[in-house]
This record gives sequence, C-alpha cells and structure tokens, in this order.
Amino acid sequence: MALILTPLPNFPLVKPGDNIAWLIGNSLKKCKLTIKAGDIFIIAQKVISKAENRLVNLNDINPGQKARELAKVCEKDPRLVELILNESNCVVRNVPGTIIVEHKLGFICANAGIDHSNVNGPCGDPKDWVLLLPENPDGSARSIREALQVVHKVPVGVLIIDSHGRAWRTGITGTSIGMAGIPAIVDMRGKPDLFNYSLRITQIAAADELAAGASLMMGQACEGKPVVHARGFPYPLQEDTSIKDLIRDKNRDLFR
Repeated sequence: MALILTPLPNFPLVKPGDNIAWLIGNSLKKCKLTIKAGDIFIIAQKVISKAENRLVNLNDINPGQKARELAKVCEKDPRLVELILNESNCVVRNVPGTIIVEHKLGFICANAGIDHSNVNGPCGDPKDWVLLLPENPDGSARSIREALQVVHKVPVGVLIIDSHGRAWRTGITGTSIGMAGIPAIVDMRGKPDLFNYSLRITQIAAADELAAGASLMMGQACEGKPVVHARGFPYPLQEDTSIKDLIRDKNRDLFR
C-alpha cells in the first residue's frame, strides 16, 4: 500500500465568506482528480480562518493591564498579547519572543496560533492584520466533509492542520487541530508484534502523522498549496472523532 499526497494546484487566495468545499471541488475538476471512498483532504488552518473571517486589525484592540505587563516580558505588541490572552485558557510559559498558552480549544501552542504570515487585510497597513484560529475547527471539518460527500457521493475524511512546535524538539511540524471522519488515535494496545509480544502502551497519533506529511507538501512560505489530497491512508475512516482525542490530560502532561 502506498500513501499518495497530492497538493491541489492553483488553489485561489481565500477571502471571507468563501466556500472551501466548493473551492476544493473546483480545483479537483481542474486537475481531473476523481474522489474515491476513503480519500482525505488535509486543509491548512489559515484558509479556514480566512473563509470564516477570523481576521483582526490590531488597531481595534485596546490592551489591558495584564497584556501590557506581559508584553514587556515577551517583547511583543501589547495589542497582540491582548488577543493571545483572549484566545487562551491560561499562559503556560513566556519568554522574549514567545508566549506558550493553553488555547481555548485545549491544546498547547505558541501565541495562541495567531499569525501574521500570509495575511492581508481588506484595508490599511498589512502589518496591522492578524489571523486567529477557527472558533470550532472540528465543526469546520464536519461541514466541509458533509458538503464534499453530498456532491461526490463517497465517504471522505477532512483534516484541518496548523504548524506547531514540540516541547522536546526544535522546529515546527504539521499538527491536527480539527477533523471529521479520521481516527485521531489508533490504539494498538493488546496487538501482537512480530514476535507475538502484546503491545502495552502504543497509541498512534494517526491524524498528526498525516498532518505532518501533508505539511511537507504545503510548505510554510509562498508555496500557495493549502489543500492536500491523500489516498492510501492505512486506517479506515471513523465517525465521531475530535481534536479532544489527541489532547493529553493535564495530570499526565509532564511538560507543564
């Protein structure tokens, strides 16, 4: 079995209100790619956020005292820090240049996932615009999945990903933040290995592994490939999955 990852070509710049499922379908027609049962679409968070109008102009933000104090420590714009705090449950760590938070969605990330790169607001200075994560990435994934399945008449999966760092390694990698129809975790506990030893702790973060592979195809700068089609994912589609399945309980998080 081969896992084939294909970036959809000529995907347009997304604007607030755009229908992502329709844009995917249009791109599929242009590259003459027919969807098959079990195919998966991996979508960069940024296009979801743009379509859902998660753009914010920093000039509209009035930072509070907590944001101003934290901004001095992390050497960031107090307006941006105010947004980070608004999008977070708590601050985990902060150093010059970075604030590590527990996002309102539950996962740990830098700067609440708020981004300047590849963001261009409708007016004014582009440097004043930032993009927040989707409010409900699982819900966004479900809506896109349902729309694709209605048109193409086959079961598919949808994965929304972002670029995150990791507590014990340098660099960023593609990470799941929302999903529909895809197993977040594949539990191998109790399965035999080559020598019939029963696995005791192995749980595969299958969605994150796929996210990392797709991120390689998307790139991080000016590549303009925010959607990747995947065929040959080695696990069956699965209903009722969520990013919550991948979030470690605080009591078991050794890096807090």
